[in-house]
Amino acid sequence: MEKLLSHLAHLEITTPDVEASTRFYVEKFGMRLVDSIDGASYLRCWGDHYRYSLVVRHGDEPSLANMAWRTASAEALDAAAASIEAAGVQGEWVPGGHAHGKAYQFTGPYGHSMKLFYEVEKYVAEPGFESVYPDRPERRSSHAAAPRFLDHVTVATSDVRGFADWYNRALGFRIMAFTDLDEAPITVFSVLTTNEKSHDLGVVLDTSDRAGRVNHIAFWVDTHEDLLRTADVMMENGTPMEYGPSIHGIGEQNFLYFREPSTLRVELNSGGYRNYVPDWEAKTWKPSEGSNNFYRNGAMPHSMTESFPAAEGFTATEEGASEEMKQALLNPYAEQGRG
Repeated sequence: MEKLLSHLAHLEITTPDVEASTRFYVEKFGMRLVDSIDGASYLRCWGDHYRYSLVVRHGDEPSLANMAWRTASAEALDAAAASIEAAGVQGEWVPGGHAHGKAYQFTGPYGHSMKLFYEVEKYVAEPGFESVYPDRPERRSSHAAAPRFLDHVTVATSDVRGFADWYNRALGFRIMAFTDLDEAPITVFSVLTTNEKSHDLGVVLDTSDRAGRVNHIAFWVDTHEDLLRTADVMMENGTPMEYGPSIHGIGEQNFLYFREPSTLRVELNSGGYRNYVPDWEAKTWKPSEGSNNFYRNGAMPHSMTESFPAAEGFTATEEGASEEMKQALLNPYAEQGRG
């Protein structure tokens, strides 16, 4: 298959209070508000090469409204649309959105909305924001916690391997790794990528009946010290760390997790390695091997199993499944009337 996708371009999320979430991303996290259109906030990181990487829209619940990916070429956009339809999903062509050209919009087989486009407005810094370095789209932020750019999104699905297989076949995502429970061959996590990163799309197991949920959105900083500084700045200003800082086994990124006002989970990454192997075969990890916690010495908080919007059922994480989820998966007849 020719290369169809280049990278994750932006995410669109919903929140009950756009103003509160926007204020958080600007004042606490160090992103910049570049546009406000029809009640939605368009935010950018200082290292984003396009005009924005996060759109915050109003919604009754925190959710992932859309994930937008840039294709490798104009021809790849047409090829991607044809491949999606050949894989059994019917999308639609839509006119250009804010700062990008025509797009192919579809909902994947597991309920996640995705938009593909090629033509996009390259960001040109406004007066006062120019960098002295030619390759930087904007000068480095003076905010102590500011991320450099958008990194990835991790969604939730009823079938992790089925999800990975479909996105691999339809759009050419490379499957980089899986996590199976120690107790049984049940897959609770996978990472996929469009390039040499360990992942720009993650997926965790979801036992709820609500399709299209998201576990977290993620951004990037250059160094481990930047990540630790962000944790410090966040906590000094009233935002606790939900999990981390630590290191993932899969991908070997430094990580920390926190929540924005809508309760949506945000991750920050640094470090990790690059994988250029064209015929890479995904390995299957166990939580006991350090799939999520490289040092195998930290207990993940139960709150990490929450995905968005809220739904009845259990959600796994990179580290594996909660004890409640394991019981439901390993003994489906434990509940009266399910025999």
